[in-house]
Amino acid sequence: MDANALRRRELLRGAGMAAAAVAAGGVINLGSDSAAATSADSTTLQDYERYDGIGLAGLVNARQVSAAELLDAATERAEQRNPAINAIVDRMYGQAKAAIAAGLPSGPFTGVPYLLKDLGALYAGTVTTLGSSAFRNFRADHDTEMVARLKRAGLVIFGKTLTPEFGLSTSSESRLFGATHNPWNLEYSAGGSSGGSAAAIAAGIVPAAYASDGGGSIRIPASCCGLFGLKPTRARNPAGPDVGEVWSGMVVTHAITRSVRDSAALLDATSGSDIGDPYWSPPPKRPYLAEVGASPGRLRIAFTAKAWNGHAVDPECAAAVASAAKLCENLGHHVEEASPAIDEAARGKAVGVIVRAQTRKLVQIAGRVLGRPATQEDFETRTWGLSEDASQLTASDYAAAIDVMHRTGRVVGRFFTQYDVLLTPTMCTPPHRLGVLDMMMTNTDAF
Repeated sequence: MDANALRRRELLRGAGMAAAAVAAGGVINLGSDSAAATSADSTTLQDYERYDGIGLAGLVNARQVSAAELLDAATERAEQRNPAINAIVDRMYGQAKAAIAAGLPSGPFTGVPYLLKDLGALYAGTVTTLGSSAFRNFRADHDTEMVARLKRAGLVIFGKTLTPEFGLSTSSESRLFGATHNPWNLEYSAGGSSGGSAAAIAAGIVPAAYASDGGGSIRIPASCCGLFGLKPTRARNPAGPDVGEVWSGMVVTHAITRSVRDSAALLDATSGSDIGDPYWSPPPKRPYLAEVGASPGRLRIAFTAKAWNGHAVDPECAAAVASAAKLCENLGHHVEEASPAIDEAARGKAVGVIVRAQTRKLVQIAGRVLGRPATQEDFETRTWGLSEDASQLTASDYAAAIDVMHRTGRVVGRFFTQYDVLLTPTMCTPPHRLGVLDMMMTNTDAF
């Protein structure tokens, strides 16, 4: 083992223990009552990693710790552990301290440290690179609506996390910033494209972090790092004010978390339509947080371990689905093997058209940011290749792709008139080693 690997392992010793404890269950302080019961002379900050976001907010509300103390706890861990995992690419410590000094809003997460993904989440005055060298000097002059709502929830945003260029890979590896290492095993990927957020959570730096998902970018890193990742439905969270949707509605923003209840409470804080949204998602009947721990009744659950694209599924992943299905059956739910009858060939081609078109749009925007025509040298190999492919597409190709996606959505929607839940593997294989999905590779068959 080389010196760098030894140093990373030493730095992560504490983080690995914290992550293992979280995965084992029962160690996150989930009850506000138990949080409030912590004695004033307890080592609360030493126990920082035992709390989820709501638990930490409970401590702040009970005045057992301050927001500044929580920020110190988070930044100390970031400084100690980030050199090993390379999850945080921009430190916003000054902005975080200024927000606390100005007085934080009273919300469900007042005082809780939080990280933004370096893609799609604009914070006025800070650089958002989209994981791309072409945007390394792009500084936002306004907040996106999601960031504004996160601030109103009381979160203290103190940094941004690594993402692959334009979020185009399922591994967070970037020519600009390097690769994010999985805290469980530094030789492996933390997943993508929200891998930086997932790694920071798994390393015990924060209990939750911003994430987005178009083709698995919340769910994949959550799976790789042993966390909870929920991709909400389209338009549940706002995409504005700069765009109405991303990847024709496939990309949805939310979070990766350690606890289910943090995910629910974050969705309560951020969901709902914004002025000018092109469409909206019907509001829930009651808060999402109220659903956590509530009885679901007897559910109709379908399961499948077969991938829609025909790829082989690793036996370990298939076994996990079978185990989950059996558990649900033992809990009294109706369980059977079934899946939507999707035309995968058509859907896959349509997604390719949409992603290529959107990538070319970003390449063209990069030219305006750079003040000159963007060139191949400004981008990673796969990004430029997708953009060049788009030059061969037509407007009617794009319109046809949208029609295919809408037809696919109707097939899936009809499926869920018969079933409440569909269990599948999150990924076809366990996490890859770093380098397998490097976007500088010329061979793109792996993607």
